Amino acid sequence: MRDGTPLTGDFGQRLRHLRTRAGLSQEALSHAAGVSVRALADMERGRTRGPQRRTVQVLAEALGLDDAEAADLEKSAAVGRPRPRTADGPAAPGTLALPRDIKDFTARGPALAGLLELARDPGPDRPGVSVVAGQPGLGKTAFAVHAAHRLAPHFSDGQFALDLHGMDPEPTTPRDALARLLGALGVADAAIPAGTDDRAGLWRSMTGDRRMLLLLDNAVDESQVGPLLPGPGPALTIVTSRHSLAGLESVHRTDLALLRREEAVELLTRIIGPERVRAEAQAARDLADLCGHLPLAVRIAGQRLLSRPHERLSKLVARLAAEGRRLDGLQAGSLRVRAAFALSYRQLPTDARTFLRRAALAAGADFSPETGALLAGLSYDDAVACAEELTDAGLLQSDAGAERYRFHDLLRLYAAEQVAIEDGPEIRDAALDRTTRWMLRRATAAALHFDVEHEGSPPGGAYDGDPDPDGAPAGREEARAWLEAERAQWLAALRRAHDTGRHQQVLDAAQAMHWFSDLNQHWEQWVEVFQRSADSARLLGSRRDEAIHLNYLAWSYNMCVHDPHSALTSADAALAAARDCGDGLQEGWALGYGAGALHRQGLVPEAQARLRAGADCLASQKSAQARLAELTILNSLGTLLRQAGQPVEALETHRRSERICRAGIPGRTDELIALYHAVARQQIGNDLAALERWSEAEPPLRQALAAFETAQMPAWAGPARLDLGHVLSAMGHPEARATLLAARDDLTGLRSPRQAEAAAALSALDGATATR
Repeated sequence: MRDGTPLTGDFGQRLRHLRTRAGLSQEALSHAAGVSVRALADMERGRTRGPQRRTVQVLAEALGLDDAEAADLEKSAAVGRPRPRTADGPAAPGTLALPRDIKDFTARGPALAGLLELARDPGPDRPGVSVVAGQPGLGKTAFAVHAAHRLAPHFSDGQFALDLHGMDPEPTTPRDALARLLGALGVADAAIPAGTDDRAGLWRSMTGDRRMLLLLDNAVDESQVGPLLPGPGPALTIVTSRHSLAGLESVHRTDLALLRREEAVELLTRIIGPERVRAEAQAARDLADLCGHLPLAVRIAGQRLLSRPHERLSKLVARLAAEGRRLDGLQAGSLRVRAAFALSYRQLPTDARTFLRRAALAAGADFSPETGALLAGLSYDDAVACAEELTDAGLLQSDAGAERYRFHDLLRLYAAEQVAIEDGPEIRDAALDRTTRWMLRRATAAALHFDVEHEGSPPGGAYDGDPDPDGAPAGREEARAWLEAERAQWLAALRRAHDTGRHQQVLDAAQAMHWFSDLNQHWEQWVEVFQRSADSARLLGSRRDEAIHLNYLAWSYNMCVHDPHSALTSADAALAAARDCGDGLQEGWALGYGAGALHRQGLVPEAQARLRAGADCLASQKSAQARLAELTILNSLGTLLRQAGQPVEALETHRRSERICRAGIPGRTDELIALYHAVARQQIGNDLAALERWSEAEPPLRQALAAFETAQMPAWAGPARLDLGHVLSAMGHPEARATLLAARDDLTGLRSPRQAEAAAALSALDGATATR
């Protein structure tokens, strides 16, 4: 050597000699090499006996060593490096061995494939960290351990696992974790630096060029994980956490979803054996569903059954079917679903805990921050912050396209338990009442966007406007979107208002919904809405309101659930109430709804008689409302006449409706009259079709369809499209098939009884085409 330094010897002594020869202080060498002063001091004192190859390389470059001297320095460093644990050999003393794999591990194929791809690609652009995060019970640790065993052959410099105890009251500190990791690499306790930063630097220097696999399980946050990550290089780190760890940059993310039903059944099969599952196949599927396809819950159910080899699956299904006992049933020894949820719940801040448990009171499959804020008694902004925090903690799932959130079924049960334990009935009822009042006021305001008769205020009610005018839906499109998104919530509010005696609020909301319901006839819940409003009217002692809402109920039975018997009962009750209070308008409506019910029961003469009586009753009324009702009755009468084989009289009746529309109705908008005119045109087209005047029938049917589509009335557009399809088919028109196909799809989506008619017409057209 050029300075006579021996080829062998202690690395620290050689490093100090070379630094001194170069005339550098430790601070100067630290700056030139990018290695901390503390790490250099530890090396020179022999506390770090074998730094990694990359560290030696940067030191050699900073010292200006030639190739031979750099190789000599590397040899002396290699002597002090611990012997790595091999993939196939036994774990050396002090190593952090992987936990044992689970033999019955099931599913997760795509997620495993993603990690295998990372393991096979040691390139510089490969993310060196994969985060496995998600809600409690998804099997994150089981997946990570299974993946680590599968990946082990790709990491010849060892595999290490460390539980960070993120759910404990005092999670493992980065300093303590680094001590264990350095010890696993063979660093003596006395050689481990005191400070966290120096330990992290030493850890990165020792692992930078190792092809090793590190599993950091149960991390609490980014600050705990960051210091433990190896430096850039071929190592791969898998981190599991109930939190999203969104602050970790340049990482690969492994998203674990709930199991599919068949995967949940497969897991159950692997635990208890295929014979028991085959013997009760449906019970096994039901059990998977009751577990919410959550891996932990399915495993617990399987372990419980495994410990009771003679117990039938159907017995456990019956126990879990009762929501109040489901969490009690999902425990087997120390495995408990409730305990898994409790670990996360106890770590939440006070507002987030309140938000989570009160949100369990929301109706429907998901809820908005608005609903959560009302139930929790928080501001909207605070509720959004809580919802996002709970999403990051894996306790809520956010909607992909809207600001809405949902629970896993089992977690909702747990949260509801906490309401009973922490809030009690008085606070719970106050939260529900507060939400009910707000929701019904907002629902009423939104529905009034569609009310063409009362210009924003339901008649005779105590409605006092939207509870938050600044945040209220603006215009019909926003109102429709809100009413659809919050359908379950405002319906639950209507129920509670009815059950707690706030009957005027029920009437106001249902009255406002009248026109909106006409646009959404396929919603079956209109029966419940108008049942409750009719009952509220009766309890308030208003025969006029009772007649109105019984008529709405008859309409909903006829048009929404296709139950003519119940429709007739409601119409007859409305007729009696209308006559009691002398309301000719409601009497005419009741006769018309009763006629519709009779017609659907095949009682055509009786239906015609009621329609004629209804038309006569309404013709004597002078109000604009009576004119609209008369139009409806005339259109129904004409339809019935056509179906009874009297198309000429039907056409005359519908032409009479058209003349009323063309004359206009004082106080009613052109938009509204256009819809009634469209109905008349649809029926005129059908009358002309019945007379086989096909070319004359086509234009009014096209006009009617265009009007319904413009008004966004799918329940009306679907039948009109089918009527047009019939005419086009009879004409041999090239658009016939496409029109019938669209009509069939529309009517199927609306659950309309006419979907079978559309399918038959399409089949007949295809058959006729095939024989030509």
